[in-house]
Amino acid sequence: MAAVLVPPRQFDTASFDSYRPDPDYPSQAETLQKVRAFEQNWGASKSGGFFGRAKKAPEAKPGVYLDGGFGVGKTHLLASLWHAAPAPKYFGTFIEFTALVGALGYLDTVKLLTGAKLIAIDEFELDDPGDTMMMTRLLGDLVATGTKIAATSNTPPNALGEGRFAAQDFLREIQALSGRFDIIRIDGLDYRRRNIEGHATTLTDDELEARLAELDARGSHYTVDSFSELISFLGSLHPSKYVKLLDGLDALVITDVSTLVNQTDALRFVAFIDRVYDAQLPIVATGLPLDEVFAGDMMNGGYRKKYLRSVSRLIASTQA
Repeated sequence: MAAVLVPPRQFDTASFDSYRPDPDYPSQAETLQKVRAFEQNWGASKSGGFFGRAKKAPEAKPGVYLDGGFGVGKTHLLASLWHAAPAPKYFGTFIEFTALVGALGYLDTVKLLTGAKLIAIDEFELDDPGDTMMMTRLLGDLVATGTKIAATSNTPPNALGEGRFAAQDFLREIQALSGRFDIIRIDGLDYRRRNIEGHATTLTDDELEARLAELDARGSHYTVDSFSELISFLGSLHPSKYVKLLDGLDALVITDVSTLVNQTDALRFVAFIDRVYDAQLPIVATGLPLDEVFAGDMMNGGYRKKYLRSVSRLIASTQA
């Protein structure tokens, strides 16, 4: 299972050199330099004679947390750090690491990850107190053995009115570990400049038939499932296996989309869409616009941030 704990494929070649800071937001260039400096944690220590020794530098903290809005390059920088770090190293979303614990058990997960030079956690979530406490314990056990930790926030794309930055929540929730992290705040606009207030694209039956003909003409590999069939199938699998479902696909076709009323189904769908988005797969859909699948009470509940992020990704995926 650890074999899938690598950056999404669109970040296969991510590097510090390929990150493009927005000159209108100086914090982006500053963050780049700070993450580069964190990467020096694995640099070879230099020794010298009695007269050549430099003054000992302050000990670097073992963790770094990149806090900022959507589309400012947090995942790019996290993936760049992962590529620069020596092996063994692991990269995954918060959900993937909690799924790993669910599949293996806590002690076996600690055993698997012990010895890692870097654990990179994208979109550290604070929605579920139980998951947060479990991850805090896991990171504490790994830091104690010398592992470095890097994480990013999961601030939703349109949460400007809700407190854009999540650093204080993060520090409060991880409690005992808070002193082990350097917090780096990144300002900026979404580099994709997506219209996150728009709607996911939905097709009529005739439009769907034409789109399928286009996919066939290009030799694309795609799946066709009704929304209810997809939700039922996702419920039969552990979320850690979702990524494998997408291997070799060029697109997903989902028909007869309808509202989700079960929170468990909704959270599974969120986890699946995260993997679809990471794989940069376009979604072709009919029925209800996919950004409207989460019932109103869900959007106002404890998982609001998670659903908002998924809505943005659904809009982007259907417009790809």
